[in-house]
Amino acid sequence: MNIGKLATGAIIVFAAIQVIPYGRDHRNPPVTSEPSWDSPGTRELFFRACRDCHSNETDWPWYSDIAPASWLAQIDVNIGREKFNVSEWGRKGKNEGDEAAEEVRRGKMPPWFYLPAHPEAKLDDTEKEDLVRGLVATFGEKKQKNDEKH
Repeated sequence: MNIGKLATGAIIVFAAIQVIPYGRDHRNPPVTSEPSWDSPGTRELFFRACRDCHSNETDWPWYSDIAPASWLAQIDVNIGREKFNVSEWGRKGKNEGDEAAEEVRRGKMPPWFYLPAHPEAKLDDTEKEDLVRGLVATFGEKKQKNDEKH
């Protein structure tokens, strides 16, 4: 296949997907309640590294207006808010604060793909330890299955 035809086809597909509105409504829901943080430092570290996906105070970057990045950003925010949202603290249903410290401790949060576009979310070792300690103090910590047997 001719490279010119391939490039033209890619441009047409890219332009066509821009009309799909999903992921472009960046109105954040209201903050209804926030947890009682153990310290202002924990809250500051959390909001620096976790706010965009785990609160209703998402700072939507420029690329979140361009498909397919807008779709991926919206999906990540929706999933993050559903699992754990500090802006709707005390809501009925699942809000996994007790898993937050372990996710940070294991390096699962913030996810690796988030960090290149959000360097402010990268925590050094001391900040990471402080955040884990603060998350445990604020939300508690889910007992591991092995711990529960003893």
